[in-house]
Amino acid sequence: MAVLAAKGIIKIDLKTTASSGSSTSVFETGSLSVSSIHVDTSNIASPPKPLLIISPTVQGTYPVLLFLHGYELRNIFYSHLLRHISSHGFIVVAPQLYGLIPSSGIKEIRSAASVTNWLSTGLQSVLQEKVKPDLQKLALSGHSRGGKAAFALALGYAESSLKFSALIGLDPVAGKGKCCQTDPKILTFLPHSFNLTIPVSVIGTGLGDEQRNCIKCPCAPDGVNHVEFYSESKAPCSHFVTSDYGHMDMLDDNPPGFQGVISGYKCKNGSCPRDPMRKCVGGIFVAFLKAYLDGETADFKAIVNDPGLAPVKLDPVEFIES
Repeated sequence: MAVLAAKGIIKIDLKTTASSGSSTSVFETGSLSVSSIHVDTSNIASPPKPLLIISPTVQGTYPVLLFLHGYELRNIFYSHLLRHISSHGFIVVAPQLYGLIPSSGIKEIRSAASVTNWLSTGLQSVLQEKVKPDLQKLALSGHSRGGKAAFALALGYAESSLKFSALIGLDPVAGKGKCCQTDPKILTFLPHSFNLTIPVSVIGTGLGDEQRNCIKCPCAPDGVNHVEFYSESKAPCSHFVTSDYGHMDMLDDNPPGFQGVISGYKCKNGSCPRDPMRKCVGGIFVAFLKAYLDGETADFKAIVNDPGLAPVKLDPVEFIES
């Protein structure tokens, strides 16, 4: 069962979980057909940044997920992952925060805030009329430096007019090391120090902190990666690590363009196909969001209690209840 904890956060009681025969469908494509909508800044809706929006096509009202891309990456590189999430009943908004040249960390966070502020006035106008966004159920997420930007935005480093109800960091990275954090420096290296009152999930990779070769630094170095982000999160918070995969292994296969080509050579990658990794990450997103936005906790509890349900190895899996 799910009950409301303090401040309206849904409390998940793992003691009521089903037996070892439990199962979940979140790792498979959902039942809803989805469409991809590309919205440029020249559109009449005037978004502050170009947007990739993936939305169900079936009539209904859906929670909204804001997804921030990783460092020197394109929003379209995550198409398969984001379509998986959307097919389970979510409108995903993925802004392109900068072009070929990355912006500063502060500017990146402000850009994400400006997109957040646009949602209440502009999002409905670019969706099908029968599809409605529920901005009372707005979640925030991001990958790599975009994951750090998501945490910074949730922490109030830029002003946004909407409130977030959940936060997911996908292999977040805060710099090259403890002494080399990118601005703004949000890590304190003190347990549970993030001033957040919303549920948090952190998804890490087992190979992210390993060098691809003797020349390249790790893409997700020790001390400033998923481990520290989880350590500094308050309950309720969860941590899932895809132990056999790398920092870029949730991207599409063969992403296009120069940036897409070099993305495959930046980090140490896993030796297995990416599709199971995308299904795993997408399933964790869906289970977490269903639990904390809709109160449907069965899938999340099943994964926490039996990580073997996932299509790739998850180790460790941690959960601190509220």
